[in-house]
Amino acid sequence: MEEEKEFDQWGPELVVKVFDSDLGMSGFLVVDNTLLGLGKGGVRMTPNVTEEEVRRLARAMTWKNALAGIPFGGAKAGIVWPASAELQRSGARGLDELKKKFVQSFARRIADLIPSKYIAGPDVNTGEKEMQWFAEAAGSWGAATGKPSQFCELVFGEGKSVTQCGIPHEFGSTGLGVAHATKVAAELMGLPLRGATVAIHGFGNVGTFAYRFLEDMGAKVVAIADIGGAVYAKNGFELSQVKEIIEKRESIAAYKGGEKISSDAFWGLSVDILIPASVTDVIHAGNKDAIQAKIIVEGGNIPMKEDIEEELYRRGICIVPDFVANAGGVISSFCEHKGYSPEKMLQIVEEKITQSTRAVMKESLEQKEYPRAVALKLAQDIVLKATLRTEVIS
Repeated sequence: MEEEKEFDQWGPELVVKVFDSDLGMSGFLVVDNTLLGLGKGGVRMTPNVTEEEVRRLARAMTWKNALAGIPFGGAKAGIVWPASAELQRSGARGLDELKKKFVQSFARRIADLIPSKYIAGPDVNTGEKEMQWFAEAAGSWGAATGKPSQFCELVFGEGKSVTQCGIPHEFGSTGLGVAHATKVAAELMGLPLRGATVAIHGFGNVGTFAYRFLEDMGAKVVAIADIGGAVYAKNGFELSQVKEIIEKRESIAAYKGGEKISSDAFWGLSVDILIPASVTDVIHAGNKDAIQAKIIVEGGNIPMKEDIEEELYRRGICIVPDFVANAGGVISSFCEHKGYSPEKMLQIVEEKITQSTRAVMKESLEQKEYPRAVALKLAQDIVLKATLRTEVIS
């Protein structure tokens, strides 16, 4: 695979590295391209997040926002968060306070770029609580989206005042979008979604809502994996028990029933649809050959490198790229930015994801062309038109 360049005709426009010597906090902000609007992308907190990873994610956001038809550019942020997953689940004393200090230290160090260049949002290991912390530290309610629904501000304009509140991603926007992307792909592939078997890797905000919406659509989720383990349930999962696991924020390994399987066995399951909704590069050289799914819908950002993705496509697997399938979160962010209600947000997510997925996958099937290449061309055309408009104005 050709080595990625540090920059090209699209960006990045800005790369910022920050460090807090007192806390030992380090982080990255990459604003990739702002031709369509200010940079928008989430803040992820993992022990091994790197500048390269944030660059790749910021570029994915450029195409995601363009294809979704919203006036945002691409950006992403990452904070190196050393606390282990085990400590986070255990609710160790002081851990929440430490996390707040990390988030707010990072926000203060990039506050001069908010909102002229960047607006934050949730990502891996950040949610509505972290977004409120971020906004408070940056000194602006609008510094982040995905904030708690009870975190509001009064906006004055046109002779009246309006209360705007956060729309947390916990409303399920990304998972809803993934479900509708799955529905469109299955339809175009001639696969009835009702009764289709599904495996979901990653059972956080995206995976749990994708599970709920797909079950409502009649699909049968037969395998779920998360950081705590993997479970195969041939006849599907008991909904009430899964809901309890979600509410308690337990691992799917707590499910009583089904078959506990290894991570390697999960990837080799014979299912119709596979949804990687966890971390970057979760599909790799070590497990790609085991995959038997007919359709892969990328619920998580960059679940595999592009050469592996193309290899799987050449093997006959229909793949809905990440920046098509999981754009529900950033569409929700746009709706929050505009002051829309959660109900209107969910409607817009469904409409936009359905439209963009159909456009990409229909052309891919008709032209027998790699879906990511199709989606990329459509997104690049949108950004290129913005470039030409900018050149004409200047």
